[in-house]
Amino acid sequence: MAGDNTRYDVPFRAPALPYPPQVYDQESFEEFNKVLRIYFNQLDNALRNAMAVQEPYELQVSKGQIAGASAVYKFGFNPDVDGTEETVWGTGGNYPYLTSASTVYIRSSSTADSNGGTGAKTVTVEGVDGSYNAKSVTVNMNGQTQVQVGDASSWLRVNRIFVATSGSGGTAAGDIYVANSGVSSGVPTGVTYAHVIQGDNQSQIAAYTVPAGYSLYLDDVTFTSAISLANKHVTASFVTRDFGSNTFRTRIIQTMQSALLVLPLTYPLKVEEKTDVYEWTEYHGQVHCVQWAERIEFQYTTADAVDKSEE
Repeated sequence: MAGDNTRYDVPFRAPALPYPPQVYDQESFEEFNKVLRIYFNQLDNALRNAMAVQEPYELQVSKGQIAGASAVYKFGFNPDVDGTEETVWGTGGNYPYLTSASTVYIRSSSTADSNGGTGAKTVTVEGVDGSYNAKSVTVNMNGQTQVQVGDASSWLRVNRIFVATSGSGGTAAGDIYVANSGVSSGVPTGVTYAHVIQGDNQSQIAAYTVPAGYSLYLDDVTFTSAISLANKHVTASFVTRDFGSNTFRTRIIQTMQSALLVLPLTYPLKVEEKTDVYEWTEYHGQVHCVQWAERIEFQYTTADAVDKSEE
């Protein structure tokens, strides 16, 4: 486990040892031993105290004590998977990746999700811009009327959305969508990029794009499935697509029935900047599995936040 090498907190230094006499002298020898004994006692106590208070690296990252590193927790949920491949996210089907920086809009299926309503007042949208720089914008809701999120043509990926503030209801009153232009009673008529299900207050999208200037280290993956029918199973995969490629590569794949499966990675999987990562799953059986659900959790730490021109 790595520690923070910049935090020493040692209140002493190695002593200046006395010069020895030209002829052996017991008093001088005892003084020499005394200086060494004091130093070794200080060193021993410092080492014991350091081991006693050493915090795990992961906790130091969460506290912001490791320069250039931060933790990201990503998860997704798909309540209804059929016999074809689907991304693990609340909207269902495959996640629609934007091919160029675009304008996106937010809206709700409920008029109560508005700045003066009882539902969601403001919603934060996180993702990356056309240069893959991380961005975050908080928007005032206006019920079923779509509201532009940030600047025009400024979103290449939407990684997540969540309710930042709400009215007396304490939660989103309807389903909240981030999509391209076009709305009918608060529901997008075009392509949806993020979706908060009523009452959840956060999107559940098992997809993420690594921002420019960062590397991603995948620590573990958790697969959870619930199947209502006997003798059926699901296949769940974690895949990545490198920057500039049009091909998703399978990095982890599992087949299971109703189960909870945690896969810790002894050696964290490094994913480079601007890479797309996501989870997909597929149900195998002749009958539609109406009560099947999967929740994917994967934790990773973004690090190496450096100026690439210096490499």
